[in-house]
Amino acid sequence: MIISKTPFRVSLFGGGTDYPAWYREHGGSVIGTTIDKYCYLSVRYLPPFFEHKHRVVWSNIELINEIGDIEHPAVRAILEQMGFDKGLEISYNADLPARSGLGTSSSFSVGLLNALYALRGKMITKNELADEAIRIEQDVIGEAVGSQDQIWAAHGGLNRIDFHKDGSYEVSPLIISHDVRDSLKRSFMLFFTGFARTAAEIAEKQIANFSNKKKEIGEISQFCDDASTILQGSGDPIKELGLLMHQSWQRKRSLADGVSSPAIDEIYNAGLEAGAYGGKILGAGGGGFMLFLVDPERRAEVRDRLSQLIHVNFDLDTGGSKIVVFEPDEAMNGDHAPS
Repeated sequence: MIISKTPFRVSLFGGGTDYPAWYREHGGSVIGTTIDKYCYLSVRYLPPFFEHKHRVVWSNIELINEIGDIEHPAVRAILEQMGFDKGLEISYNADLPARSGLGTSSSFSVGLLNALYALRGKMITKNELADEAIRIEQDVIGEAVGSQDQIWAAHGGLNRIDFHKDGSYEVSPLIISHDVRDSLKRSFMLFFTGFARTAAEIAEKQIANFSNKKKEIGEISQFCDDASTILQGSGDPIKELGLLMHQSWQRKRSLADGVSSPAIDEIYNAGLEAGAYGGKILGAGGGGFMLFLVDPERRAEVRDRLSQLIHVNFDLDTGGSKIVVFEPDEAMNGDHAPS
């Protein structure tokens, strides 16, 4: 049995500039962090005593004999790409719901890759893990996804990621003081809007609008420089960062229909009226989780105003995807693995 533990992420600035269609022409930058909310993937070779060859448990339970018949696109693509021919049992659990703007799909892909490589007795680097997840999601499955979520899931931490026109990227941890880090943790407030959304549909609209929204996306990218300066400077970083996040959200919500909605705007405005400096919908938009930056002394007011929503406390994660259970058996070497 192998179990991987992979964090979800909170994107702060630069979202949209991590799509290849943008950064391969203009470059891009994002700032964000992983949090202490995780998905867990357990994998093992399935003993040959069942009518089915593979068992895949996520929101569905799939009992199948051929990899090509697996409904879950990431599981199907990863197993085909890795060339597994032995029966497998794969089970998924998570701290937070899918399709919620926290990069859950990419955390799933990264966590599954990490676990399957471990099942084969191979340790894969963080860069290899991120690169393989990006390739599978973008090139094999053909999803309209960016490249930041896979990198955060693999690396973890509070980082700036810069994307270059040649397709390469750099992951740079943000060096901040203990006081600023503590202030961030006390100022973040995360609420579940309850609105499910399909990120790919909204992302496709944003990508289609790139040529018409160069000014707005350029400003969104610039906010990363501004945020880095604020985090590493003096003064009141939380208020300045919150006001910057408000500006960034105004740009992002104009990129395509569906990024925001009257219901989301109502939640956002209520948060501001209760004392938040700024905030944003996480991920591509349309629903899921909303993040606010709030004066710690006014957290109670914001929570009361948004009492109809689920509030999620969180801390920052630093480790990225990890193997937390490694109990290989003879099947790992293939000597007695079921076929």
